[in-house]
Amino acid sequence: IVGHQDNDFQVTAAFWAELNGLYREFNAPSRFVTMPGYEWSGNTGVGGDRNVYFPEEGRAIHRSSHVLVEDGRGDGSACMHVKQLFEKLEGTGALTVAHVGGRYADLAVGHDGRTETSVEVHSSWGTFEWILHDALALGHRVGVVCGSDDHKGRPGATAPGDSLFGAIGGLTCLSMPELTREAVFEALRRRHHYGTTGNRLHLDVTADFGREVDRYEIDPALGPARIQPTSQVRMGDIVGRAGDGVLSVNVLASAPIERVTVFDGPTAMATYRCFDRSALGTRIRIIWEGAEYRGRGRMVTWDGSLTVAGNEILKAEPINFLNPDKTITRTGADALSWKSVTTGNFAGVDLWLARGDAGRIDFTSKACTATFDVAAVGIDDAAVEAGGLGKRVRAFRLPDALTKAELAIRHPFKASDRERALYVRVTQEDGHQAWSSPIYLLP
Repeated sequence: IVGHQDNDFQVTAAFWAELNGLYREFNAPSRFVTMPGYEWSGNTGVGGDRNVYFPEEGRAIHRSSHVLVEDGRGDGSACMHVKQLFEKLEGTGALTVAHVGGRYADLAVGHDGRTETSVEVHSSWGTFEWILHDALALGHRVGVVCGSDDHKGRPGATAPGDSLFGAIGGLTCLSMPELTREAVFEALRRRHHYGTTGNRLHLDVTADFGREVDRYEIDPALGPARIQPTSQVRMGDIVGRAGDGVLSVNVLASAPIERVTVFDGPTAMATYRCFDRSALGTRIRIIWEGAEYRGRGRMVTWDGSLTVAGNEILKAEPINFLNPDKTITRTGADALSWKSVTTGNFAGVDLWLARGDAGRIDFTSKACTATFDVAAVGIDDAAVEAGGLGKRVRAFRLPDALTKAELAIRHPFKASDRERALYVRVTQEDGHQAWSSPIYLLP
């Protein structure tokens, strides 16, 4: 499933016609689906970037400006504010995704759940869990997607190759009965999908109630919604009369699983692993993560070093060193140095120490410094906050080797008098992650 999302202010009428011809030529149901569309590229103050997708070719393009093209100027097709865009798209079957790029989407400025069913949590620009948190805080019921946007034309293989990018492009997996454009749009409308940081894993999330509940066919906040009685729902569903239940999560990952975290909105409710404390070894994982802020230039420079006093590093392996010019160097039996960036995502290093109960790890970088007592580092994160947008350094202990890439979880939850949004984040040993679309539980 591929779409070409060009900035609207660069798309001439001739190029738009050419793109639509290519969408039509290469669309092959059951084998390869093209998604006609473009990027509405308004500045954040008027709503911010939106990925626009049409169910068919030949639709009108509504530009956010004519700064680089004259085509369409004065014909009433332009939408200078995201609310105008939603008005133009109403009733057309088009869908939008709140996109985080150079001009991040601000959902408080404008959002229409009839058209905008998803938010983008990861792309080559980085990781943006905050946009999902924004949506939930505003009462929006959205799904999670991840995209590429590497500006290099390599969908599905978008390694960072430009200094403005610090992540591998993401992928979205949709649950649908067939590979057609119609099925893609239906899965997006129902939020039956999850996103990854570029890895291909299987993730299934359901909620079981043991009694009859109401599953809404559409978001009831948008108007009258048909109700389907059921006792089990899946990721993305909206449920009324939810009550007590069990969240069932099944993960078949592309690498050993480091952890699976269950969230209710922005709050982590529980963490599940394929191991317990008795399996921990002398392996310490040091993670640095986060962004400076939401907008362009969010990248954090973590160039730095660490030393281990009173112990020895037997082996060290990097995590998420994705840019070819960012490397890690062994500078001694007890020391490392590196060049590294994060842009909302994380990077780090695994240390296998000579002893698991001795010494001190001293971490120094441009972003912050931190000290960890080796003996005190356990299965849970020891974190040092560094300001910005989720900037921090974490240390925790792992088994010397991880092998399990499959995990089944049953997480019980209680009835609540408030709306809840339950979803999971999967973190693999190799640094890849995935997020399920929330299940929305209404009282």
